[in-house]
Formats: sequence, structure tokens, C-alpha cells
Amino acid sequence: MTRLVPLFLLLALQDEAKILTERLAEHICMMTGQGGNLGVCVGEDGVFLIDDQFAPLTKAIQAAIGEISEHPVRFLVNTHWHGDHTGGNENFGKAGAVIVAHENVRKRMSAEQFIEAFGRKVPASPEDALPVVTFADRVTFHLNGEEIEVFHAENAHTDGDAIIRFRTSDVIHTGDTFFNGMYPFIDVSSGGSIDGMIEAVENVLRISGEETKFIPGHGPRGSKKDLEEYRDMLQDVRNAVEELVREGKSASGVKAAKPTAKHDARWGKGFLTPDAFVDIVYSSLKKRD
Repeated sequence: MTRLVPLFLLLALQDEAKILTERLAEHICMMTGQGGNLGVCVGEDGVFLIDDQFAPLTKAIQAAIGEISEHPVRFLVNTHWHGDHTGGNENFGKAGAVIVAHENVRKRMSAEQFIEAFGRKVPASPEDALPVVTFADRVTFHLNGEEIEVFHAENAHTDGDAIIRFRTSDVIHTGDTFFNGMYPFIDVSSGGSIDGMIEAVENVLRISGEETKFIPGHGPRGSKKDLEEYRDMLQDVRNAVEELVREGKSASGVKAAKPTAKHDARWGKGFLTPDAFVDIVYSSLKKRD
């Protein structure tokens, strides 16, 4: 498989990195910086934070939150275990936030992991970084006038993905099941799969409306149309690679056939090259056998 510099393992981060805030609803904001996109729900009940990027960014994130709320982070939900979404856990945990995630996130963060696509070992996280509340299927929060549904997307980007739906404000944070405008990384070695990614997107589309706003794991804020087009791309590439696999082609033969060609102009300019994405889809389909 093509070896890449993993986005979520980059170490050259700046403490003074800018965190940009975009308000999506009265109580809901999206924040971007270096790493996975953040979701923030603010109000008199305290701050509900989704993901926390890398440890060196904690002060910048806290400062950005301080611009929209005088309250501390009360709950922190991780969408999955990767370091660009959980790197600040230890800092926020020590500051008093209750960390919540799917049970597989705690399992993976508690032990050394190996990300096959990058040929990279990831050490176990310190105790203060681990989720202290875990769930198997779903959990609901009632904060700041919001009904916040957190539910598991099975074997999608990883085996521990969480989708967060703010029912009152009609905003959904998809975690890394949605990379807006780019081919997604699927961590097959952590239980992810192309089939699970498609199913996760289908499930989110079923509960969304025409005006729903989406916070993707990476990329700009999305619309339902964006998510539908992303779903269509995933299905088309999966089906094309699947047909080539049925024909008995090797990984190199599948890449040579360029199954992503018609999508590359739109989706091929992110951190994953088209060939790297094909490698991942091929690997996922071979594990299905």
C-alpha cells in the first residue's frame, strides 16, 4: 500500500495556530484549525465540545471557546481515536472535562496501535486522555436547549466512529465518515471499511433534511447535496474497484485501471492521492473476502 505522511500524526504544530470559528446556529459553532474539525455547543449549561485536535493547540482552542462562552468545557466527545481528534484529551481531561466516546475508542487508546496504511505505531494514551464514559450504541445529552444524539457508525472510518446530531438546531457532526471535497482516509487496520463508510453516510442522509448543516471531519462545512455527492462518489469507486477485483486484478492492476478517474478533479486534491484511496478501497474489499 502507498505510504503517506499521516495527517493525524504530524508533529510540526504551532502553539499559536489560528482556530477559526463559524457559527451554524444560536448554540452551535464549527471550529477549524490543524486537525479534525471541532463542534462546539455553548449555553448556560456549559460547553459541549466535539474533538480537540492536537495537544499543542489546546490553549488556542480554549481561547477560541472563550470568545463565545464564559463557561468551561463540561463534556468532550471524541468521534474516533485518531490523534488529530483526541490529541488534546489529556489537557481537557485535566481541566475537568468529562470525556465521552464509543467503547472501542477507549480500547484502542488504551493500547499501542499500528496503522497499516502508514506503517506507523501509535503509543497508548495516558490515563487522563482516555474516555471516562463509553457507550456501545448511542447516548443522548440534554444541554443548552439542545437534544444531542451521539450514535455509533459501525466499521466506517474506524470501528469506533461516533456521529453527533444536534436535533434542535439541525446540525450533524459526522466525524471522519465525511471528508468534504476530498477522498477519505479509511483506517482498515482499525476496523474501518468502504462498505461501512457508505452505510454511515446513508444513515446520516436518512435523518437529515434539505436545510441540515454538516460539520465534516475534514473540509469545509457541508450541505445535504455535498453529502449526497460524496456518497455517490464512494459507491461508484467501491463498485468500480469491486468489479476489477472480480476480474482477478492485483492492487497494481486495479490502480492502473484508474477507477477514480472521473472523480479526481473534484475529490483528488486532498491529502490522499487517487492511487492511495484506491489502495484503501482495494484493501477493504479484500478483507471482506
